Amino acid sequence: MRIGFDISQTGSHKAGCGYFADSLICALADLDGENDYILYPHFGTTYWDPNGEKNARKIDKPNIRQKRIGRDLGTAFAFWGNIDAAAEEQLGHPHIIHANNYSCPSGFRKARVVYTLYDLSFLDYPDLTTEENRSNCFGGVFSAAVSADFIVSISRYSLNRFLETFPHYPRERTGVAHLGSRFSSADPGRTMGEAVNGLEPDKFWLSVCTLEPRKNLRRLLRAFREYLNRSENPHPLVLAGGKGWMEEELETFIIELGLNDSVLITGYVSDEKLCWLYENCFAFIYPSLYEGFGLPVLEALGFGAAVITSNTTSLPEVAGEAALYVDPLNVSDMATAILMLGVKNDYREKLRQKAVLRAREFSWQRTAQEILHIYEQVMHTPKFCQ
Repeated sequence: MRIGFDISQTGSHKAGCGYFADSLICALADLDGENDYILYPHFGTTYWDPNGEKNARKIDKPNIRQKRIGRDLGTAFAFWGNIDAAAEEQLGHPHIIHANNYSCPSGFRKARVVYTLYDLSFLDYPDLTTEENRSNCFGGVFSAAVSADFIVSISRYSLNRFLETFPHYPRERTGVAHLGSRFSSADPGRTMGEAVNGLEPDKFWLSVCTLEPRKNLRRLLRAFREYLNRSENPHPLVLAGGKGWMEEELETFIIELGLNDSVLITGYVSDEKLCWLYENCFAFIYPSLYEGFGLPVLEALGFGAAVITSNTTSLPEVAGEAALYVDPLNVSDMATAILMLGVKNDYREKLRQKAVLRAREFSWQRTAQEILHIYEQVMHTPKFCQ
């Protein structure tokens, strides 16, 4: 098979979609030496990285090559938005095209389209994102619902929400491929990574996310204020992650709560620093309102961190029995959980032990094997005609 693979978001400052595509193509490269892969650093009409050809994932293997479509945003978007008879030749005659950035090009005569489904938060929580993002996400998912040959979801939760929203789509053309952690080779207890100045190991709470409303940071900060008021020996909170949207006044909010000396916003951190943070945090807190998977939770579990997370959407599917769950809409519930974990060291240690075992149930090698099986299935299935 020749597989065209979207790597458009695998460049610098990766977030969820980029981590999925990056980790998956690396795992496929390690696992599969028989099929040919054509990597597209520019893909679809919802995302543009002007340095994509330079910064996107590169893999030096004889069965993998990179192919740029369009020299600029205008020509690239025009190509992907109006697939014509010559498109498949320009793309390298792929048998399968795997879309990973919400965009779902349609109109291919021979190539099958496999579409990665992340979540439907833009429908369930439309007020937590921008109009542009909401429009782009809906357009891509709707296009997939009427034209994609197969939809692979990153969680059972997201797949069920998709099928509830688009009940006409054939369930037999869907599957689930959970994510793995790109730090899965890390051994808890082994020092690694690059220390973050001013932080002492085992003396800080950690939350890792893009700073946006869906991550529920303001309720977390109110709960943390309550924790500080009630704790005799509190630890500071570290918020690690790049800026997203609609949280431009977050630092002002922190000052208004009197938390400026107790909360550290690191911004986007390197993988080396992120490893150190996961490995050395007192506990990890992730009270997100909505997730398609919840990769930071899995990453934290892999380092043996005690985890507090939400009892909603896909998060219990990821953490299983290895987390302390809270109602993400209830500030007092969050504060109580933080306080309890802070004083019950035996319970914290039990969570840490469960964390490592739970994380071992996920791996990118397993995900790559599942995706290869899906590719084979798609090739033996007629194209989807709505």
